Amino acid sequence: MDNKKLGIMLIVIAMLIAGTVYLVKVRQNSILEKVIAQQGTCFLEDGTCLHQNENSGWYYAIWVFAAAIASLGVYLLYFEKSQKEIISTLEKHKKIQVDDEKFEILMKGLDEDEKKVIKAIKEQDGITQQTLRLRTDLHKSKLSIVLDGLEKKGLLKRIPEGKTNKVFLKIRL
Repeated sequence: MDNKKLGIMLIVIAMLIAGTVYLVKVRQNSILEKVIAQQGTCFLEDGTCLHQNENSGWYYAIWVFAAAIASLGVYLLYFEKSQKEIISTLEKHKKIQVDDEKFEILMKGLDEDEKKVIKAIKEQDGITQQTLRLRTDLHKSKLSIVLDGLEKKGLLKRIPEGKTNKVFLKIRL
């Protein structure tokens, strides 16, 4: 049984308990008022007041019990939502960690120039070749050779745009 259903059941049970106790208390007060109306006073023959004999401790104890059950039910209703949020957050962090691990594995198979290029493209997918040259501090011809090699490895693609190329990663990192 999931937390949401259990929470709803507990709230319903708490409402039933509270309603029953309330009805019993109303009935008890009604009887007490009838007795007072018949006798004309709330004092018995021995001098004790009917209101003093009334034991309301059980009444408050059951109200507290019903409130505790209702609180637990509400907690379970919201706990279900927070639990889903926690699981979602954990899954996002796990995906980020797995992606970072994949990226690190990929980087181990590349030389220093290729690493610079891949990191720069990962930071800004769709970077122009001219901007990439400035970011990696590679000469124009050296960058072109590195990009050709990475393209052959299937890691990136170049799309011509005007007199330059935009460079995109082919794989999701």
